[in-house]
Amino acid sequence: MPDAIAPSPQRAPERPLRVALFSGNYNYVRDGANQALNRLVAFLERQGCDVRVYSPTSDTPAFEPAGTLVSVPSFAIPGRGEYRLALGLPDRLKRDIRDFAPDIIHLSAPDPAAHAAKKLARALGVPVVASIHTRFETYLEYYGLGFARPGLEALLRRFYAGLDEIFVTTAGFGAMMQQSGIISAPPAVWSRGVDKGRFNPARRSPEWRWSLGLGDTEAVIGFVGRLVLEKGLDTVAAAVNLLKQRGIPHRLLVVGDGPARERFQAQVPDAIFTGFLDGTNLARAYASADLLFNPSTTETFGNINLEAMASGIPVVAARASGNECLVSDGTTGALVTPGDIPAYADALGRYCTDPALRAAHGKAGLAAAQAFDWDVINGAVLGRYRELVAANRG
Repeated sequence: MPDAIAPSPQRAPERPLRVALFSGNYNYVRDGANQALNRLVAFLERQGCDVRVYSPTSDTPAFEPAGTLVSVPSFAIPGRGEYRLALGLPDRLKRDIRDFAPDIIHLSAPDPAAHAAKKLARALGVPVVASIHTRFETYLEYYGLGFARPGLEALLRRFYAGLDEIFVTTAGFGAMMQQSGIISAPPAVWSRGVDKGRFNPARRSPEWRWSLGLGDTEAVIGFVGRLVLEKGLDTVAAAVNLLKQRGIPHRLLVVGDGPARERFQAQVPDAIFTGFLDGTNLARAYASADLLFNPSTTETFGNINLEAMASGIPVVAARASGNECLVSDGTTGALVTPGDIPAYADALGRYCTDPALRAAHGKAGLAAAQAFDWDVINGAVLGRYRELVAANRG
């Protein structure tokens, strides 16, 4: 079982560490993976490191990136045009990387550019690490491409072979990746933190609820995330519709946007859709809901679970690696076997009808969330970088 990495006591390198980071989506779509990468880069720069990020870019980025961003050739993914696939590294980018002279190269998506960067790292004689943010192999099932999963898993095994370190979000997820054969050696754990100054129970706003037509005593089930099939939208619709059939009063509050929105709205016509929210508006939405529903099984770490817990509300989630590391069944929320719609409805119904249970589990989740500090977590990654660089310099 992999262990969490601890901050290294070693002395810092003689000059600031230079880090080349490769991302498939650094800032042109806002999701948990690229926000974690941006937080890491911002932390590294505060520690005096020099970071250069290589990623596909967009004329309409979702947010301002941390670090120096260098555009990598890419094309829009068919059927998911909001995402782009990075191609290989042209000679001009290889020269750029050589001129930057990185001490370490960090890969975060198994695309052609990252494959080329892995090869270049070996030519440069510098350590190369990777972080796993997404279970790409599970996405295929949602788009009728399950037959291609063995081929994709073989590609992932080749990509993650021979690296100096692999970072995973939880120990359980790392063990699962080892058992599946996608990675061979025990990985290090790069967890996730939560901004407790932003996400907290004090953000709850009765006035905001009223503006949406929500009464003070109505049980509000929150769903937060990009509206794409792999987030479990069909499961959300089936479970809340079963609640309706059972006559259990509730309202579904959907925070987010995406290509599957129109389809999802047709499935849950009584739901309230806020569209995309961020910053304090997002924090207010979490705290103003009464529980979070997260049936996704494709996450490596349930960032939304942690944000909900820090906001003081319980979580109903799929029993999957990205959720089990955070949600304590019967204490901070409920874990349900993926696909078991009646069981999801049972769990949601208990919270909808029992305000005292909601309050108790929300309070427990809030206490558990206090342990997740971004600077401590990212400091451990920097410590591991320095260990690898020092070992490489011999």
